[in-house]
Amino acid sequence: MKFETSNKPLSIFAYSSLTDIVMLLLIFFLLTSQFVIQTGVKVKLPGAQNNEQVTQARMIVTITSQNRVFLGSEEILIDKLAGRLESIKSTSNESNLIIRADKSVQIDLIIRVIDSAKGIGIDKFTIETERIS
Repeated sequence: MKFETSNKPLSIFAYSSLTDIVMLLLIFFLLTSQFVIQTGVKVKLPGAQNNEQVTQARMIVTITSQNRVFLGSEEILIDKLAGRLESIKSTSNESNLIIRADKSVQIDLIIRVIDSAKGIGIDKFTIETERIS
């Protein structure tokens, strides 16, 4: 029995393996993009050995090293913070406030933020930290 061999290039290209790779990459990027929770304000977070993954929230207060207070990515005065938090709380049904404070911020400013939130009925607080390897 004689088999025929040919040295001609294939004229048909199989796209099935290429689409599998593209679909796997798409799924990978969709899943990993859900874990990115960053506001537009950069701060150096204090480190902790054991920290938990924070769920996405709308009530994120960021305090920079220059003692500037941000609600989300918008700068706000500390005196007006309670009113803005109350309006967000009434529209979104959230009861957890995430505080992202730079590690050089005085504890007095963090206490003022917590006091403003407690004044409108928020009683759950999460202080975001960075995981130390």
